[in-house]
Amino acid sequence: MYEYHQASTELLDQIVEANKKVLPKAIEWMAKTIIKDRIIHTFGTGHSHIIGLELFVRAGGLANVNAFLDSIVMTSEGARRSAEIERISGVSKVLWDQHHIKTEDLFIVISNSGRNAMPIEMGERAKANGNKVIAITSIEQSKKYPVRIEGQKKLYEIADLVLDNCVPPGDGMLQIGGELTGAASTIAGCFIVNLMATEAMKIAADKGVTLPVYYSQNIDGFDNETLYNRYKDRIKHL
Repeated sequence: MYEYHQASTELLDQIVEANKKVLPKAIEWMAKTIIKDRIIHTFGTGHSHIIGLELFVRAGGLANVNAFLDSIVMTSEGARRSAEIERISGVSKVLWDQHHIKTEDLFIVISNSGRNAMPIEMGERAKANGNKVIAITSIEQSKKYPVRIEGQKKLYEIADLVLDNCVPPGDGMLQIGGELTGAASTIAGCFIVNLMATEAMKIAADKGVTLPVYYSQNIDGFDNETLYNRYKDRIKHL
C-alpha cells in the first residue's frame, strides 16, 4: 500500500543478504567489547551522527557506548556549517583528543558517502591507535564519487570491516514528481547497529555476562545510576 514501507522492507532484507559474510565478524567484535567491558565509540557527521546516537544512552541499549556528539558535527548548530566542517582535513584531531579512547575499544564510523575528510581521518586515527574500525557506508555511492581531499583513501578502503548500507546514490529510494526522495541511510544505519548490538548481547549473555543495559527513565522504579557511575570517566557526554 505504501511505497516507502515496501522499499524500506526490501532494503533491510538487502542489507542482511549483502553483509552476510561480514556481519558475523562485526557482531563478534562487538560481543568481545561487551564481554571485556570496553567502550564502543561511534562517529558520524550530519545525519550520520543520528546512527551513533541511536546506540547512546538508549532505553534497552548498551551503556558502554560513547557517541561523538560534538556540536561541530551536528546539523543543530548549522546545517551548512557542519557540512563544510566535515570536509576540512585536520579537524578530526580536535574531536579525537576530547575523548577517552583505549586500544581495546571498538570504533564505528558512519558515513553514507565515505568521501569527506572528517570521518575518513577519524577512522585512520582509530586504526593508528590500535582500534578495530567498522565502517557503515554506501559502497555504491562511495565508489561513484571522488574523495574531497586529493590523495585520501575512502572510508571503505581504510576500515578493518565494512558494512554496506545498500543505500543508492543520493540517499533516496523513491522517485516522486521527478525528484529522488524517501531517505534511506538513517533507517538502514539504525537497523545495522541495532542488529549488531542485539546479536552481540546474545553472545555475551550466553557467556554469563551481566549486560550493561539501560532502563527507560519513563518507567517507575528505574535505576541507571550504577551504570552512569561505572562509565562516567570513560564516556564524554554522560
